Amino acid sequence: MSPAKPPPLMSLIPFLRNKGILFHNTVVLTITFLAYASFHAARKPPSIVKSVLGPQIPTNETDPLHDSPHSQMGWAPFNGTEGTHRLGELDLAFLSSYAFGMFFSGHFADTTDLRIFLSSGMVLSGLFTIAFGFGFWFRVHSLLYYVVVQVLCGLCQSTGWPSVVAVVGNWFGNSSKKGLIMGIWNSHTSVGNILGSIIASSMIKYGWGWSFFWPGLFVFLIGLVVYFFLVVSPEVAGLCVETEIEMNGNVEVISSDVPGKIEELSLLDPGAPDSLGVSQGVGSKDDGHSKAIGFIAAWRLPGVASFAICLFFSKLVAYTFLYWLPFYLRHTAVAGVHLSHETAGLLSTIFDFGGVLGGVMAGLISDKLGARAITSVSFLLLSIPALVLYRVFGSSSMSSNIGLMFLTGSLVNGPYALITTAVSADLGTQSAIKGNSRALATVTAIIDGTGSIGAAIGPVLVGYISTSGWNTVFAMLITSVFTASLSLIPAVISEVQNLRSGIPVSGTA
Repeated sequence: MSPAKPPPLMSLIPFLRNKGILFHNTVVLTITFLAYASFHAARKPPSIVKSVLGPQIPTNETDPLHDSPHSQMGWAPFNGTEGTHRLGELDLAFLSSYAFGMFFSGHFADTTDLRIFLSSGMVLSGLFTIAFGFGFWFRVHSLLYYVVVQVLCGLCQSTGWPSVVAVVGNWFGNSSKKGLIMGIWNSHTSVGNILGSIIASSMIKYGWGWSFFWPGLFVFLIGLVVYFFLVVSPEVAGLCVETEIEMNGNVEVISSDVPGKIEELSLLDPGAPDSLGVSQGVGSKDDGHSKAIGFIAAWRLPGVASFAICLFFSKLVAYTFLYWLPFYLRHTAVAGVHLSHETAGLLSTIFDFGGVLGGVMAGLISDKLGARAITSVSFLLLSIPALVLYRVFGSSSMSSNIGLMFLTGSLVNGPYALITTAVSADLGTQSAIKGNSRALATVTAIIDGTGSIGAAIGPVLVGYISTSGWNTVFAMLITSVFTASLSLIPAVISEVQNLRSGIPVSGTA
């Protein structure tokens, strides 16, 4: 792998070259947060415009999916009696290509300059998102056009997650508060969904093409920010840290940005390098020339397969809500009243607001317990009654819908956020790979790629089984959540045994 180069503006502006770790930590978290938030904002328009493209609600009827002369509105080829099938297939086109690309993008991210790899994917993703909106202005009614655009967009978006996790792992890999840090940072998913929902819902009255244009432009512009500003590792910033452990338990930290300057920090001092986010092994142990771990070898790492399977089912549930919740709200009367397209889209953001809280709480609790699997299973099992309550009582009033949607969002997104961030970082930097930080993007891609297969399956299944009633859809979601919890039983048993023995378990699953 050729070493990563400093971003252009860092080379041009001396001010940026002389900044310390805290400054770069803040900038890295901010840029990667915006990067993945923009990715998710660009994923929301298809869910928002479903109710416009697909079969419309028949006048004075509560079941919009039954044949009716009024149900042939919408946008061909998504407006017929099998319109929901076509919409589900559109989701499948994006998510299956995303999952496919994920398995390869992790290895590419480990072997290329992360800044260029990520920014290229973002710029192309923005262009293809805008291209989908062109279907409105150019009156495109070919299913093939929309499928091809979604496939290309999915491939480009697959560059995102392994890249941002690898960058954050480079700076925060050994932080003792990794779960909390990444729980807060991972709220970019929900924040992006909220932004995408608000933008797409607000623009839909001007024509659904605008619902794609502005999120696409957003991810395009943030991609340029990534290219010009993102510093992918401490070495690139001249902050390569070498440590020498002395008998008295102190560490001499030599920071190359200030030649000859030596700071003596206690290993237990919260101001020590680990707390600041400089991962152990950065510098003398891993100088960017270590060999990237193989795909099969990464699968064999302890805990990777279990959490990958768990994420398969967790992401199936999360992405079903991501892609179908606005459609469900539009087609399910709340207190006897059907919501408008814009109101349904805006209301769906409550699920994502809950997801922000759930991700932060899952990270905080897992840090306190020192047990990622136990935390994940607890959230998963609690989400089962939440799903039941939302389906049964969510339509009784607007307040119950909002409250139960928020609760469901927090419980569903909690383990999803935890596994895709802190757990992936733990498994990608565990002792079994002897400090090879180049494994992080590969492990992240395997876990999230497997989860993305589930994400692809969930929405397309809804497109077909929703015609049988939404109770069937919720039964599928509950079964998936329960199966996800079962997949982590071996990890939970291992964590319980380690906790009883007083052995730290995070990162060793």
